Amino acid sequence: MFPILSGNVASATAVSGNSEGLFGFGYATLPTGYTAMTNKVSDAGVVSSDIAGVGTARNNLAACEYGGDKAIFGYGYNYVSISNKVSNAGVVSDDTAGVGLGRQHLAACSYGGDKGIFGFGNPPQWTAVTNLVSNTGVIADDTAGVGTARRYIAACEYGDDKAIFGFGNDTNYLAVTNLVSNAGVVADDTAGVGTTRDALGACDYGGDKGIFAYGVNAGGLLSMSNKVSNAGVVADDVTGVGSGRSYIVATQYDGDKGIFGYGYKAGHVGMTNLVSDTGVIADDVSVVGTGRSGPAACSFN
Repeated sequence: MFPILSGNVASATAVSGNSEGLFGFGYATLPTGYTAMTNKVSDAGVVSSDIAGVGTARNNLAACEYGGDKAIFGYGYNYVSISNKVSNAGVVSDDTAGVGLGRQHLAACSYGGDKGIFGFGNPPQWTAVTNLVSNTGVIADDTAGVGTARRYIAACEYGDDKAIFGFGNDTNYLAVTNLVSNAGVVADDTAGVGTTRDALGACDYGGDKGIFAYGVNAGGLLSMSNKVSNAGVVADDVTGVGSGRSYIVATQYDGDKGIFGYGYKAGHVGMTNLVSDTGVIADDVSVVGTGRSGPAACSFN
């Protein structure tokens, strides 16, 4: 394994990042309905069977890393602001009373190496408000939004210690992005590159780059991706691999790789797609566990 430095920081000789991932919560086919179940992702990209959920069952929430090796789930249906911490062993804690605007269809990612940020969503009108997460997992009160207020957005890390929010919907499908500095400051809109869409996923890969993929627009479900350079520049569309779907999420694993999983495609699905350390997305892998849409994902350990 790579040595753990903090968050997504890279050393001169090896990329460092969390070794395992976690998919959690979501909406499954009735009678399961809203759930709090989780599925771990090993450092080989293997997804585990269902783990009994802890905390309030919900979907359309978000998750990010903090403290270098821990994570936090937050917000979600029905416009709640509760959170659930994840230990560096992948154990999810019970609900913590929320701070800030309760909302859903938001996104989250880490920044600064050991901190996190939740942003955007709808409460029930779209917003650009953000909430910083300290390196001890404490969520701060609302920060006034910058950029286009929207929902169904995705976010990932890039450049070792920075982040990017991208795509979404403000009644129109968008490709606009907003960079996040290593101090957690959100920049104004950057003109979008690639196909406009929402309900997509994003994760980092290669130690200092990111990737947005999948989603939906007026043309239907999509299987395309857009890489993010280590300078935060979004590339044009790359023809996708695997099943197009919406309400999908993604996280890193094994320090420098990623995994997209779950979502909706004529029903709630559990398939996953691995992302190599060069940003190549692999074909569908049938997952063990309950298919569901609108979960969240994060890394730990």
